[in-house]
Amino acid sequence: MQKVVLITGGSSGIGKSIGEFLASKNYIVYGTSRNPDNYPDSKLKLVALDVKDTHTIKSAISMVIKAEGKLDVLINNAGVGITGPLEEIPEDQVLHNFETNCFGPMRVINSVLPQMREQKSGLIINITSIAGYMGLPYRGVYSASKGALELLTEAYRMEIKDFNIKMTNIAPGDFATNIAAGRYHAPVLKGSPYEKAYGSVLNAVDEDVNNSSDPIEVAKKVLQVIETKQPKIHYKVGAFMQKFSIVLKFLLPDKMYEKLLLNHYKL
Repeated sequence: MQKVVLITGGSSGIGKSIGEFLASKNYIVYGTSRNPDNYPDSKLKLVALDVKDTHTIKSAISMVIKAEGKLDVLINNAGVGITGPLEEIPEDQVLHNFETNCFGPMRVINSVLPQMREQKSGLIINITSIAGYMGLPYRGVYSASKGALELLTEAYRMEIKDFNIKMTNIAPGDFATNIAAGRYHAPVLKGSPYEKAYGSVLNAVDEDVNNSSDPIEVAKKVLQVIETKQPKIHYKVGAFMQKFSIVLKFLLPDKMYEKLLLNHYKL
Protein backbone atom coordinates (compact mmCIF):
# COMPACT_ATOMS: atom_id res chain seq x y z
CA MET A 1 0.00 0.00 0.00
CA GLN A 2 1.12 3.54 -0.73
CA LYS A 3 2.31 5.46 2.31
CA VAL A 4 0.65 8.78 3.14
CA VAL A 5 3.05 11.62 3.96
CA LEU A 6 2.32 15.06 5.44
CA ILE A 7 5.05 17.72 5.12
CA THR A 8 4.77 21.04 6.91
CA GLY A 9 6.16 23.93 4.91
CA GLY A 10 5.77 22.01 1.68
CA SER A 11 5.23 24.94 -0.67
CA SER A 12 8.87 25.96 -1.16
CA GLY A 13 12.49 25.21 -0.36
CA ILE A 14 13.52 21.92 1.24
CA GLY A 15 9.91 20.92 1.96
CA LYS A 16 8.88 21.31 -1.65
CA SER A 17 11.93 19.33 -2.81
CA ILE A 18 11.15 16.52 -0.36
CA GLY A 19 7.50 16.42 -1.36
CA GLU A 20 8.06 16.31 -5.10
CA PHE A 21 10.77 13.67 -4.74
CA LEU A 22 8.59 11.40 -2.58
CA ALA A 23 5.64 11.87 -4.94
CA SER A 24 7.88 10.69 -7.79
CA LYS A 25 8.57 7.54 -5.75
CA ASN A 26 4.86 6.67 -5.52
CA TYR A 27 4.12 8.15 -2.09
CA ILE A 28 0.88 10.01 -1.45
CA VAL A 29 2.14 13.42 -0.38
CA TYR A 30 0.37 16.38 1.20
CA GLY A 31 2.24 19.61 1.76
CA THR A 32 1.16 22.49 3.93
CA SER A 33 1.23 26.25 3.62
CA ARG A 34 -0.37 29.05 5.57
CA ASN A 35 -1.81 30.23 2.25
CA PRO A 36 -2.13 27.38 -0.29
CA ASP A 37 -3.92 29.67 -2.76
CA ASN A 38 -0.61 31.48 -3.26
CA TYR A 39 0.78 28.36 -4.96
CA PRO A 40 -1.68 27.45 -7.74
CA ASP A 41 1.07 25.66 -9.70
CA SER A 42 2.17 23.42 -6.84
CA LYS A 43 2.77 19.80 -7.86
CA LEU A 44 1.70 18.73 -4.37
CA LYS A 45 -1.68 18.70 -2.70
CA LEU A 46 -1.41 21.68 -0.37
CA VAL A 47 -3.53 22.06 2.76
CA ALA A 48 -3.78 25.15 4.96
CA LEU A 49 -1.75 24.85 8.15
CA ASP A 50 -0.03 27.35 10.42
CA VAL A 51 2.22 25.68 12.98
CA LYS A 52 1.43 28.52 15.39
CA ASP A 53 -2.31 27.77 15.22
CA THR A 54 -3.50 24.49 16.75
CA HIS A 55 -6.93 24.79 15.10
CA THR A 56 -5.41 24.80 11.59
CA ILE A 57 -3.12 21.91 12.52
CA LYS A 58 -5.96 19.68 13.68
CA SER A 59 -8.09 20.68 10.70
CA ALA A 60 -5.35 19.82 8.19
CA ILE A 61 -4.57 16.47 9.80
CA SER A 62 -8.28 15.57 9.94
CA MET A 63 -8.63 16.41 6.26
CA VAL A 64 -5.74 14.14 5.28
CA ILE A 65 -6.99 11.26 7.42
CA LYS A 66 -10.53 11.65 6.08
CA ALA A 67 -9.23 11.57 2.51
CA GLU A 68 -6.72 8.74 2.90
CA GLY A 69 -7.83 6.81 5.98
CA LYS A 70 -4.39 6.99 7.58
CA LEU A 71 -1.24 9.03 8.05
CA ASP A 72 2.02 7.12 7.86
CA VAL A 73 4.72 9.78 7.88
CA LEU A 74 4.88 13.31 9.30
CA ILE A 75 7.79 15.51 8.22
CA ASN A 76 8.14 18.59 10.39
CA ASN A 77 9.88 20.90 7.96
CA ALA A 78 8.26 24.32 8.44
CA GLY A 79 10.74 26.76 9.93
CA VAL A 80 12.11 30.28 9.80
CA GLY A 81 15.60 31.72 9.93
CA ILE A 82 16.77 34.59 12.07
CA THR A 83 20.03 36.50 12.48
CA GLY A 84 21.20 39.29 14.72
CA PRO A 85 23.08 40.13 17.91
CA LEU A 86 21.32 38.47 20.84
CA GLU A 87 21.31 41.79 22.65
CA GLU A 88 19.51 43.58 19.81
CA ILE A 89 16.98 41.10 18.35
CA PRO A 90 13.46 42.23 19.30
CA GLU A 91 11.88 39.89 21.81
CA ASP A 92 8.80 39.33 19.65
CA GLN A 93 11.06 37.98 16.87
CA VAL A 94 12.78 35.60 19.29
CA LEU A 95 9.38 34.32 20.42
CA HIS A 96 8.18 33.99 16.81
CA ASN A 97 11.24 31.91 15.95
CA PHE A 98 10.74 29.49 18.83
CA GLU A 99 6.99 29.33 18.14
CA THR A 100 7.71 28.28 14.56
CA ASN A 101 10.86 26.17 14.89
CA CYS A 102 10.25 24.44 18.22
CA PHE A 103 6.75 24.78 19.68
CA GLY A 104 5.14 24.50 16.23
CA PRO A 105 6.56 21.04 15.54
CA MET A 106 5.48 19.97 19.03
CA ARG A 107 1.91 21.01 18.26
CA VAL A 108 1.92 19.04 15.02
CA ILE A 109 3.51 15.98 16.64
CA ASN A 110 0.99 15.98 19.49
CA SER A 111 -1.84 16.27 16.98
CA VAL A 112 -0.77 13.25 14.90
CA LEU A 113 0.14 10.93 17.77
CA PRO A 114 -3.46 9.82 18.51
CA GLN A 115 -3.91 8.69 14.88
CA MET A 116 -0.54 6.93 14.78
CA ARG A 117 -1.28 5.24 18.11
CA GLU A 118 -4.59 3.99 16.73
CA GLN A 119 -2.77 2.66 13.63
CA LYS A 120 -0.06 1.16 15.87
CA SER A 121 2.48 2.60 13.46
CA GLY A 122 3.96 5.84 12.20
CA LEU A 123 7.14 7.75 11.50
CA ILE A 124 7.90 11.36 12.43
CA ILE A 125 10.91 13.12 10.91
CA ASN A 126 11.92 16.48 12.34
CA ILE A 127 14.00 18.67 10.04
CA THR A 128 16.43 20.53 12.29
CA SER A 129 19.81 22.00 11.34
CA ILE A 130 23.52 21.43 11.76
CA ALA A 131 23.43 24.92 13.30
CA GLY A 132 21.41 23.35 16.14
CA TYR A 133 24.50 21.52 17.38
CA MET A 134 26.44 24.66 18.28
CA GLY A 135 25.88 28.24 19.36
CA LEU A 136 26.79 30.32 16.31
CA PRO A 137 27.56 34.04 16.52
CA TYR A 138 24.67 36.21 15.32
CA ARG A 139 22.64 33.04 14.66
CA GLY A 140 22.18 32.16 18.33
CA VAL A 141 18.37 32.18 18.37
CA TYR A 142 18.19 29.93 15.32
CA SER A 143 20.79 27.56 16.79
CA ALA A 144 18.86 27.42 20.06
CA SER A 145 15.43 26.77 18.51
CA LYS A 146 16.73 24.02 16.24
CA GLY A 147 18.87 22.56 19.03
CA ALA A 148 15.79 22.42 21.25
CA LEU A 149 13.95 20.40 18.60
CA GLU A 150 16.89 17.97 18.47
CA LEU A 151 16.58 17.31 22.21
CA LEU A 152 12.79 17.06 22.05
CA THR A 153 13.24 14.38 19.38
CA GLU A 154 15.41 12.36 21.75
CA ALA A 155 12.83 12.60 24.54
CA TYR A 156 9.81 11.90 22.35
CA ARG A 157 11.43 8.73 20.97
CA MET A 158 11.63 7.17 24.42
CA GLU A 159 8.09 8.20 25.34
CA ILE A 160 6.42 6.82 22.17
CA LYS A 161 8.48 3.66 21.61
CA ASP A 162 5.77 1.40 23.10
CA PHE A 163 3.27 2.55 20.44
CA ASN A 164 5.41 1.39 17.48
CA ILE A 165 5.85 5.03 16.44
CA LYS A 166 9.32 5.98 15.25
CA MET A 167 10.87 9.44 15.42
CA THR A 168 14.13 10.83 14.14
CA ASN A 169 15.60 14.08 12.99
CA ILE A 170 17.53 15.13 9.91
CA ALA A 171 19.86 18.08 10.32
CA PRO A 172 20.71 19.77 7.01
CA GLY A 173 23.63 22.11 6.55
CA ASP A 174 23.33 25.03 4.12
CA PHE A 175 21.30 24.32 0.99
CA ALA A 176 20.34 26.54 -1.91
CA THR A 177 16.79 27.57 -0.98
CA ASN A 178 14.88 30.78 -0.46
CA ILE A 179 15.35 30.69 3.33
CA ALA A 180 17.66 33.72 3.24
CA ALA A 181 14.88 35.81 1.68
CA GLY A 182 12.43 34.75 4.39
CA ARG A 183 14.84 35.04 7.30
CA TYR A 184 14.37 37.80 9.84
CA HIS A 185 17.47 39.97 9.85
CA ALA A 186 17.88 42.25 12.82
CA PRO A 187 19.02 45.53 11.22
CA VAL A 188 22.70 46.40 11.25
CA LEU A 189 22.44 49.45 13.46
CA LYS A 190 24.76 52.34 12.73
CA GLY A 191 26.84 53.05 15.81
CA SER A 192 26.03 49.66 17.35
CA PRO A 193 28.95 47.92 19.07
CA TYR A 194 28.11 44.96 16.81
CA GLU A 195 27.83 46.95 13.57
CA LYS A 196 31.03 45.82 11.88
CA ALA A 197 31.13 42.21 13.10
CA TYR A 198 27.43 41.49 12.53
CA GLY A 199 27.45 43.08 9.10
CA SER A 200 30.36 40.88 8.08
CA VAL A 201 28.77 37.67 9.40
CA LEU A 202 25.44 38.52 7.75
CA ASN A 203 27.11 38.77 4.33
CA ALA A 204 28.96 35.50 4.90
CA VAL A 205 25.79 33.64 5.95
CA ASP A 206 23.86 34.75 2.87
CA GLU A 207 26.78 33.86 0.62
CA ASP A 208 26.99 30.36 2.17
CA VAL A 209 23.30 29.73 1.43
CA ASN A 210 23.49 31.09 -2.12
CA ASN A 211 26.48 28.90 -2.95
CA SER A 212 25.13 25.73 -1.37
CA SER A 213 24.05 22.34 -2.67
CA ASP A 214 20.75 21.25 -4.19
CA PRO A 215 18.13 20.37 -1.52
CA ILE A 216 17.43 17.13 -3.40
CA GLU A 217 20.17 15.68 -1.19
CA VAL A 218 17.91 16.20 1.82
CA ALA A 219 14.99 14.64 -0.05
CA LYS A 220 17.05 11.53 -0.81
CA LYS A 221 18.02 11.22 2.84
CA VAL A 222 14.35 11.50 3.84
CA LEU A 223 13.47 8.63 1.49
CA GLN A 224 16.32 6.55 2.91
CA VAL A 225 15.04 7.14 6.45
CA ILE A 226 11.44 6.30 5.54
CA GLU A 227 12.60 3.00 4.05
CA THR A 228 14.70 2.14 7.12
CA LYS A 229 12.99 -0.21 9.60
CA GLN A 230 14.74 1.19 12.67
CA PRO A 231 15.82 4.81 12.03
CA LYS A 232 18.71 6.25 13.97
CA ILE A 233 18.14 9.16 16.33
CA HIS A 234 20.11 11.73 14.33
CA TYR A 235 21.04 12.17 10.68
CA LYS A 236 23.12 14.94 9.11
CA VAL A 237 23.10 16.08 5.48
CA GLY A 238 25.46 18.65 4.02
CA ALA A 239 28.99 19.48 3.02
CA PHE A 240 31.71 17.36 4.63
CA MET A 241 33.11 20.21 6.73
CA GLN A 242 29.67 21.16 8.02
CA LYS A 243 29.04 17.61 9.22
CA PHE A 244 32.62 17.27 10.49
CA SER A 245 32.17 20.43 12.56
CA ILE A 246 29.81 18.45 14.81
CA VAL A 247 32.45 15.75 15.32
CA LEU A 248 35.02 18.40 16.17
CA LYS A 249 32.71 19.93 18.78
CA PHE A 250 32.73 16.67 20.72
CA LEU A 251 36.44 16.02 20.23
CA LEU A 252 38.04 19.39 20.87
CA PRO A 253 38.28 21.37 24.10
CA ASP A 254 35.54 24.01 24.27
CA LYS A 255 37.83 27.02 23.89
CA MET A 256 39.65 25.50 20.94
CA TYR A 257 36.34 24.83 19.20
CA GLU A 258 35.19 28.35 19.96
CA LYS A 259 38.39 29.67 18.39
CA LEU A 260 37.67 27.66 15.23
CA LEU A 261 34.23 29.27 14.94
CA LEU A 262 35.69 32.73 15.54
CA ASN A 263 38.26 32.15 12.81
CA HIS A 264 35.59 30.83 10.44
CA TYR A 265 33.48 33.96 10.87
CA LYS A 266 36.58 36.20 10.96
CA LEU A 267 35.67 37.61 14.36
